[in-house]
Amino acid sequence: IEIQGQTEFKPFNYKIPGDISSASFFIVLTLMSKNSSLVIKNVNTNTSRIGIIKILNMMGSKIKLLNSRTYKGEKISNILIKSNQKLKSINLDPKFNSSAIDEFLLIFLVASVSKGISTFSNLSELNKKESKRLEWGIKILKKIGIKVKKINNDGIKIWGNPAININKTIIIKDFLKDHRIFMASSIAALTLGGNWKIHNPESFKTSFPKFLTILRKLGAKVN
Repeated sequence: IEIQGQTEFKPFNYKIPGDISSASFFIVLTLMSKNSSLVIKNVNTNTSRIGIIKILNMMGSKIKLLNSRTYKGEKISNILIKSNQKLKSINLDPKFNSSAIDEFLLIFLVASVSKGISTFSNLSELNKKESKRLEWGIKILKKIGIKVKKINNDGIKIWGNPAININKTIIIKDFLKDHRIFMASSIAALTLGGNWKIHNPESFKTSFPKFLTILRKLGAKVN
């Protein structure tokens, strides 16, 4: 391959759109809260990256993309989320895995409050992240009292409980400072009740330094 390089490039301005992975924490926070709605503006909604929205909508969430437009070749949208207490289970086709691989801890949380039994398979990649996230997903669900079973070494079956209400202390630690474990646990704590102590609060700063700041602006009490 031969490329003729340019001697001069023209400058241009570029506004970086919001990241769907970061937005997902607030999507699930709103979905699992009561009497809540939220609009997240200017998020990159490239079809290869919005697997979590497709999956949650299949579970009954009715998340909407508003004011969609193309900016510098990428699709940008505002995301409208409303709380939903009537979510349903899913037997997820693995073809959706790659477009939501970083959001599965949150999807597991939604499955835990959905009516019915959800199954997810071919998720071995989750254990190759900053921590073994499939194992941690199972561990967190067990801590909150959800029946869960590992299947075929790379899948998970979740028995949802829409009436779950935690009234005990839950401690999350030794998760190799995986930012997504910290943030997903925070969303679980804010929506499912109980008294949570989550270690290594600095871990989220590797990907989302304003995470706790935004949570507090939305009314969360985090010490």
